[in-house]
Amino acid sequence: MTFVQVIDCKTSRLDELNRVLDSWAEATKGKRTATHAIMGQDRSDMSHVVEIVEFPSYEEAMRNSNLPETDRYFQEMVALCDEMPSFTDLDVVRDEQLNKEMVQRFFDEVLNGGNVDAADALCTADYREHDPSLSSYDLSLEQVKPEREEALRAFAPQATVESMIAEGDLVCVRLSLKGKHTGDFQGIAATNRDVTGPAQATFRCEGGLIAESWWNLDTMGLMRQLGALEG
Repeated sequence: MTFVQVIDCKTSRLDELNRVLDSWAEATKGKRTATHAIMGQDRSDMSHVVEIVEFPSYEEAMRNSNLPETDRYFQEMVALCDEMPSFTDLDVVRDEQLNKEMVQRFFDEVLNGGNVDAADALCTADYREHDPSLSSYDLSLEQVKPEREEALRAFAPQATVESMIAEGDLVCVRLSLKGKHTGDFQGIAATNRDVTGPAQATFRCEGGLIAESWWNLDTMGLMRQLGALEG
């Protein structure tokens, strides 16, 4: 079970505290078990600082706490605080990564579901799509729909998400695609050939919707499988 520790402190020496944290991060490379750390400053009280540190489990957090570098960081942190920091230990019982869920819905409903209009509810009004395999590298949702619809009709593709990583407002996805060429595609008549290929896509989310995407598809590999290119 994922474990999170919340460290609450008061300090007027945030820059020094950041330098101590940087020193700890450098000293514990290859040894620390923390997977994610966030430090925030209270807008209504600039001396109020909260640090949130995530670990794979409570046991891993204890391993991290037992590092001599962690003990040294704690002592230096206390010296920079106006009062003794407080600690809250949390077992994570619910973890929703909302941007990843929105991107997964895009694949389930638009690509695997074969419904380009489903994107209307998933994307912002000013959505932009970037894909070198399309007629332009910068297309609006309405502009991209006919081109995506042609591919959906021609191949009825199915996407398998091999991995998905989110950071900030970006979600990066590694995919494998498969389909069958049963309809015309970019002037190529149906061949009834099975096709497969890798793909990568990065999405930028805004306000709970997808605002922009960048695609990298193996177009040359697809054309070889269709017999349009030799090799």
